[in-house]
Amino acid sequence: MVCRKTLSIMSLEEKVREQGEKVRRLKAEKAPKEQLDDEIAKLKALKAELGCSGQNWAVDKTLSGSKEGQKLPPAASQAGGAPVQDPRVKEQGDLVRRLKSAKAPKEEIGEAVAKLKELKAQFGEGTPATKGPSPAKGGGGGTGGGGGGKLILKTAKGTRDYQPAQMAVREKVFDMIISTFKRHGAETIDTPVFELKEVLTGKYGEDSKLIYDLADQGGEILALRYDLTVPFARYCAMNKISNIKRYHMAKVYRRDNPSILRGRLREFYQCDFDIAGEYDAMIPDAECVKIVNEILTAVDVGKFVIKVNHRKILDGIFEVCGVATDMFRCICSAVDKLDKSPWEEVRREMVDEKGLSGEAADRIGEFVQMSGGQELVDKLLTSKLAESPTAKAGLEDMRLLLSYCKLYTCSEVVSFDLSLARGLDYYTGVIYEAVLLGGPETGEEIAVGSVAGGGRYDGLVGMFDPKGRSVPCVGVSIGIERLFSIMEANMAKQSNNKIRTVDTQVYIISAQKNLVEERMKLITELWDADIRTEQSYKKNPKMLTQLQYCEEQGIPLAVVLGESEIAKGVVKVRSVSTREEVEVPRKELVANLRSRLTIRPQID
Repeated sequence: MVCRKTLSIMSLEEKVREQGEKVRRLKAEKAPKEQLDDEIAKLKALKAELGCSGQNWAVDKTLSGSKEGQKLPPAASQAGGAPVQDPRVKEQGDLVRRLKSAKAPKEEIGEAVAKLKELKAQFGEGTPATKGPSPAKGGGGGTGGGGGGKLILKTAKGTRDYQPAQMAVREKVFDMIISTFKRHGAETIDTPVFELKEVLTGKYGEDSKLIYDLADQGGEILALRYDLTVPFARYCAMNKISNIKRYHMAKVYRRDNPSILRGRLREFYQCDFDIAGEYDAMIPDAECVKIVNEILTAVDVGKFVIKVNHRKILDGIFEVCGVATDMFRCICSAVDKLDKSPWEEVRREMVDEKGLSGEAADRIGEFVQMSGGQELVDKLLTSKLAESPTAKAGLEDMRLLLSYCKLYTCSEVVSFDLSLARGLDYYTGVIYEAVLLGGPETGEEIAVGSVAGGGRYDGLVGMFDPKGRSVPCVGVSIGIERLFSIMEANMAKQSNNKIRTVDTQVYIISAQKNLVEERMKLITELWDADIRTEQSYKKNPKMLTQLQYCEEQGIPLAVVLGESEIAKGVVKVRSVSTREEVEVPRKELVANLRSRLTIRPQID
């Protein structure tokens, strides 16, 4: 057996040499890039196979107890000594070097380098093939740095840190969104960040594979929440709630393929607004559309369109096109990809992967490529689609929704789009998705990404209720991370636009030495009056340093304190921007500052 392994390894070595010579020859001949890349990929695959065979040879040799041929072949000898680099690390390293030499865009190089670091952290710079992993220096096990035990300081894949300037923008946007929700009469709740796994499974269709499972916690099988909608339905069923208008802003987790530049992360915030209860048709649904319109208009990220459709219309389309009932959901998930893939690819998936007939797929294609407004609803009500009672009911709902959107003055950004499917299994009625539009190219508006989505889910609460009691619900989720990515990109273009990261209104400045105690007395008065105030943490700071801090932080007012002012019972109030100063009696300071800051004591 060992002899056969040795021959196999020697044969592989010969193939590696031949392939290496071929690659060098092609480089010398300046062969086409595609051909060269193919041959390099073959060479890498052979090298990887040779490394694995060397490891297996060493293991077989040990197990067989053979005394013959103690000298290992070169590959195995190398594996026992110097580390063998994981082929995935090497391949990604080659990609980074190619991108740099080709002077690729900075963002593309950045993503490739980040992926290389992740692979190095996972597999190490080089992994010894025959020996166990060496322990980290200083005792203890590995620290996520791979084979060397070196700690690599990085955030986990699909997560990120936020700088003070970024957090300042996020807080303002959160406040804007919360004020919109409250303006519509919503109250807030909170639910655990993890749920029982059985609560989450079977609710997300094909996306269920993206759920983060947790290790067994003493008999409870748990998972991180995938969204805020399913936990909300569980909350309603558990607390026997039959009507509520709630908003919830919290982090959710998805084991997705992340792209920080596009705002697609594994840990991210969702901002949900939902109306639960038995109400007249389309009135709550139209309000959700209005809320999306208000929020996207307020954050000012450019033009957008709110696409709307109805699950009953989709089911009716599948019905009249000859799709079997048990295939509705899987065909619906294929249609849901039309925002990212052309119809030809979606049709191929339906026919080749899902097993749908080509004729049925073509009939579906005629419908799902339609979009419009009230006129499209009227047209479909007189078409073959209206022969389906399910589709007709959905079209009547859509006609009512569009008429309410017109009354809410948001119809100009609403589009009835039959390609909108939203693959989540729990939707039962109206579905909607807000999409940002890029600048005009060749006279058309180009969609650049989904920033909100939602719909009606009348059966979800009933799945959790022991008696099957149903609570109709409709809601929307704002994709806040996508909005932040766009806003950060816009701010990067305006480098002179400095963002305030502190809300300090007043800074206490001492004009001479040994006034730290007087500063403390004064700042206490202002804190007690609920005026946001700071001072230096040095006993005797320089006057210029204190004034520069005010300018850097954008603090509007400074209160200057000196020995002469203390003796007279006054302070100087200085406008940082204009540098004008006025003397104010100490007893009148709070009132004076409030008037300057337009603070109303009864509110603050």
